[in-house]
Amino acid sequence: MAILKKIGIIFLRISISIILLIFLFKQVDVKSLLDIVKKADKSLLFFSFFTSFFIYFFCFFRWKMLLNAVGIRLPLSRLLSPFAGGIFFNLFFPSTIGGDFVRSADLAMHTKKTKEVVATVLLDRLSGYIGLVAVALLAFLWGRKLIQEKIIMQSLFALTVLTGVLIFILLILFNGSIYSKINKLLHSPNGGKLRTTIESIHQEMHYFRKHKKIIFNNLLLSFIIQALSPLSGYIISLSLGLKLNIAYFFIFLPIIGAVTLLPISVGGLGLRDALTIYFFTKVGISKDLSFAMSLLGFFFIAVYAGIGGLIYVFTLHHRRV
Repeated sequence: MAILKKIGIIFLRISISIILLIFLFKQVDVKSLLDIVKKADKSLLFFSFFTSFFIYFFCFFRWKMLLNAVGIRLPLSRLLSPFAGGIFFNLFFPSTIGGDFVRSADLAMHTKKTKEVVATVLLDRLSGYIGLVAVALLAFLWGRKLIQEKIIMQSLFALTVLTGVLIFILLILFNGSIYSKINKLLHSPNGGKLRTTIESIHQEMHYFRKHKKIIFNNLLLSFIIQALSPLSGYIISLSLGLKLNIAYFFIFLPIIGAVTLLPISVGGLGLRDALTIYFFTKVGISKDLSFAMSLLGFFFIAVYAGIGGLIYVFTLHHRRV
């Protein structure tokens, strides 16, 4: 029954993505959409694609930094395989949970250090969220006068919720007092396994408190990564001939990215496009152009995911050895 339930949930998320895409394609002129993509400046698109490469490049070394801190020192080629597999599975699983599970399971089986590996993946993900919130808040302060009052309130609400959830998670993992209170709530007949898992991860997280320099460098990388993503989107808009203020991308795209992390659709497909159209039409961009921006951004993600899948498959033999 549990397997059937999981299959049903995945099928539901796939259905949501498909329904959203069908709805969006009905809202735009498909011929106009194709013309927009065909006329895009190919050199600028390549530049945007190359910018996206640095996002994955920095993500890889951010994770490697954490692994080194817990004593897991492996050749780059061995770490590249689970990382690439994570990128590939992120495309098909809801949010980024699937990709994180793949790279955790792959490396844990190889190193036999499950708790340490899971802790690095979790902290890697959390530092990414911190970078996202930092970029979004700074961009909001920078460009709040550029957007209408209604959009300001909606953006501020989304950022407030995201920041609140992030602070709550960090307090549970790093604050001993808060953690103890949460742990007491888990002392129930059904809380044993969950309590044990949280205790193990909490202990590993506390280990990182001794490595403040690593944490600082990790957060700095996260900030750079989250700043590169809106920059890539801005370059895509330039390739389509748009002359928007770059502040819009630094305000809207982190919010869109945060919402698509929710396990609603598969890989954010459909949901990301709908949000892009919603926000950018509010600042005067047509639905066709907004949809084209989103689809080109997803195409880059899909290409890198495909490359990651190939790396993961072709290194299967080495992982078994």
